[in-house]
Amino acid sequence: MHVIAGREDWYCVENEREIPSPALLVYLDRLDGNLHAMLEIAGGPERLRPHIKTHKMPAMIERQLALGITKFKCATLKEAEMAANSGAADVLVAYQLVGPNVRAFWEIARAFPTTKFSAIADDPRAARELANVDHPVELLVDLDIGQHRTGIAPDARAAELYRIIANTPGLRAGGLHAYDGHLDGRDPAECDAAFAPVAKLRAQLGNVPRVVAGGSPTFPIHARRGDVECSPGTCVFWDAGYAKKCPAQPFFPAALVLTRVVSRAVKNQLCLDLGHKAVASEMPHPRVIFPQLHDATAITHSEEHLVIETARASEFPVGSALYGIPWHICPTVALHAQAFIVEKARVETTWPITARSRILDL
Repeated sequence: MHVIAGREDWYCVENEREIPSPALLVYLDRLDGNLHAMLEIAGGPERLRPHIKTHKMPAMIERQLALGITKFKCATLKEAEMAANSGAADVLVAYQLVGPNVRAFWEIARAFPTTKFSAIADDPRAARELANVDHPVELLVDLDIGQHRTGIAPDARAAELYRIIANTPGLRAGGLHAYDGHLDGRDPAECDAAFAPVAKLRAQLGNVPRVVAGGSPTFPIHARRGDVECSPGTCVFWDAGYAKKCPAQPFFPAALVLTRVVSRAVKNQLCLDLGHKAVASEMPHPRVIFPQLHDATAITHSEEHLVIETARASEFPVGSALYGIPWHICPTVALHAQAFIVEKARVETTWPITARSRILDL
């Protein structure tokens, strides 16, 4: 596994005065280390179908393609369009498509004939709506293996849906999709027990083209199976939440937020320009961890401000920069139009976060 050594203040940027805050920073050395760790765990690029939802950037697709990764997974049609436009050969939309998104999916597929597109379904009606005899759509049956969000149990009903897809003109049965977001990956036996019905269903169906399984927490466990496509996403950037949830995994935070003190009017408090619009706020506090302030405690969080309490507040005058590791990086990235790329402790370029938008370019 890769090892990143260096100063305790590795995150500090020499030209931070040139970077407007709040800002999203991506550290290239750590990012590349995480990508190589993904490849090492998977055993090769052909075993990977990384999720795009974390980064949403064409530059990231290009970086993964350069490593031999050709298959991708996404949650939105904008992400699918972005991946195809960046040269991805195979894109799975891991979201049941309904309403106008059905026609938009067909349009994207027509616009990028060299990219293979597929989607998921857990409902016969939704599956049939996607049927297109002029351009057959490949569908994977979405299975619920414990999260109880989307998908159907891997039993007789799933087998019937698979057969419906296989026998419907304009559709092709592409395999099975099993996301286990309710598991933290610490107990391989727990993951194996959740996956066992999927393996049983696959054997019963016979000749299933692929099984796409897991996310970042269970990635190392599914990678050992040898006969599934692994779809980790968060591990490219990692975050404080997964660092706590999955301490044994060999990934490092590669995307941080830069914020500044905008007020210090209250004793032992710092008011930062890191509101809901700059860092994911759907989680309980802490929503961001500050390596410079281990005693920081969130007091209030609003649209434009984060107020923290720290005994060291007097050390940070108004205008001081702080670096934070988001608790949940994926929705944090979506709040920013661009990422400032840190290489050799300096920012000289930015990457657009194209797929934070929902508007297609077609």
